[in-house]
Amino acid sequence: MSARFIPVVVTAVLFLALLIAGSLQFSGFASPRVLLNLLTDNSFLAIMALGMTFVILSGGIDLSVGSVLALSSVLCAILVEKHGWHPLQAIPVVLIAGAAFGAIMGALIHVYKLQPFIVTLAGMFFARGLATVLSEQSIPITHSFFDSVNNFGFSVLGGWIGSATLLLIVVFAFGLWLAHFTRLGGYIYALGGNSTSAALLGVPMGLTTISIYTLSSTLAALSGIVYTFYTASGYALSGVGMELDAIAAVVIGGTLLTGGYGYVLGTLLGVMIMGLIQTWISFHGSLNSWWTKIFIGSLVLAFIIFQRGISAGFGTKKAKI
Repeated sequence: MSARFIPVVVTAVLFLALLIAGSLQFSGFASPRVLLNLLTDNSFLAIMALGMTFVILSGGIDLSVGSVLALSSVLCAILVEKHGWHPLQAIPVVLIAGAAFGAIMGALIHVYKLQPFIVTLAGMFFARGLATVLSEQSIPITHSFFDSVNNFGFSVLGGWIGSATLLLIVVFAFGLWLAHFTRLGGYIYALGGNSTSAALLGVPMGLTTISIYTLSSTLAALSGIVYTFYTASGYALSGVGMELDAIAAVVIGGTLLTGGYGYVLGTLLGVMIMGLIQTWISFHGSLNSWWTKIFIGSLVLAFIIFQRGISAGFGTKKAKI
């Protein structure tokens, strides 16, 4: 097996191990209903994390996604509830706004050679501040379209595949296609592997960088819309710290923080692992929910150490060549 597949294989094995351990301890833990609920309850995080995957693959970081989620939820709620827009009119506007926000950050990173950490940190404060200026209070959404979308779905093996899960499947399929079957996907991997070599090989650095952050911010806005449907409200304090959850899911999914190596499938498995840990704690009943953060933090540290070893292996192979 190629060494580049090892991180995602480890993630898959860890997911199966957690699933088997939970099913041995608790009846119904591995039932289709529980697994499908994992997808539904974590759909907005998974969509956000899929966008973050491409950013980290390129060797960058995006700290603004949690705030973009909050801003998009508030903007959607205001357009629907206060201005009387139909959700089908408001949603494209919110997505376009999210895309524009990401494109501006990508342009700043490329044109002025700024660190993505600094630019997206500023974007995080800006988006959260703007969301709070628009509305400090939670805005409930009562439009019947929200009820119709939330009720849409079908039953499978005792579980429920709802609209959020279906949308996640579509985004996941799009991510697989983009990463492995498009020229832009190849550019992203090349940029993360070695930006100097990528430039010499003719990779359009500016267009690629702007596209990466546009995609990340657009998916963050989409996750905000999903979150709005999930909670039937828009709130400026939604998604606080969720950018860190997204980064954790990507890392647990086997994508190297240095860029160049990783898979969209791994990120989805990373989100599922985080959801499984939360589910296990819920089944246990006697543990504080904050143990989820402790377990996830331990996993992130373990995977970073593991990635360090994998990176060293790559370096050794290159040196021998």
